[in-house]
Amino acid sequence: MSEPATVPLAFTERPPDEMAARADAFFREMDARRSVRDVSARPVPRALIERAIATASTAPSGAHKQPWTFVAVADADVKRRIREAAEAEERAAYGADGPPRMSDEWRAALAPLGTDWQKPFLETAPWLVVLFAQRTGRTPDGATVKHYYVQESCGIAAGLFVAAVHHMGLATLTHTPSPMRFLSEILGRPTNEAPMLLFPVGYPADDARVPDLTRKTLDEVAVWVE
Repeated sequence: MSEPATVPLAFTERPPDEMAARADAFFREMDARRSVRDVSARPVPRALIERAIATASTAPSGAHKQPWTFVAVADADVKRRIREAAEAEERAAYGADGPPRMSDEWRAALAPLGTDWQKPFLETAPWLVVLFAQRTGRTPDGATVKHYYVQESCGIAAGLFVAAVHHMGLATLTHTPSPMRFLSEILGRPTNEAPMLLFPVGYPADDARVPDLTRKTLDEVAVWVE
């Protein structure tokens, strides 16, 4: 087996005080991030969505297979169809028309967020971006290619997408209607892809409000072995 092709690492070493300042600034910026459901219809240039997807695609992935597809939707009719299908699943989940799919415990956990089956942001947001996980890949001639650590890889890409959207000054949230097969059907995706996350992207509405929440402290989420 031949040696893999390599290139020199592009790395900039920074003084410790600059590293600390950059780390603090990025933490403060991301700590201000919130999931926004009150989204403005104000237009967002396609170039910004392109850049967010490109940033997400810098994520590490199993065997560098990059097993993701981002489908960006601005078409009003397609957004309407997505909203209608998502709300149909959400009505069943929340029990709007009968016994709920979600357990009492699950609905109690969601209560502080104030969510329900209605998802107007799916139609109001100027862009809907759907992340599809490629369970397998396909070569140009149609052959199947195995992918590795697909969920983990797509999860990292999703995190970078959210960070990129927030960093550029827009808002989003991670919407996961269940089941999500309707997204594959409406968007005409191949059978090797499975919808994973739906991101409405846009400016917050002028009167946007978010739940009054706190995040776990560092001591609650970190364990040190030194």
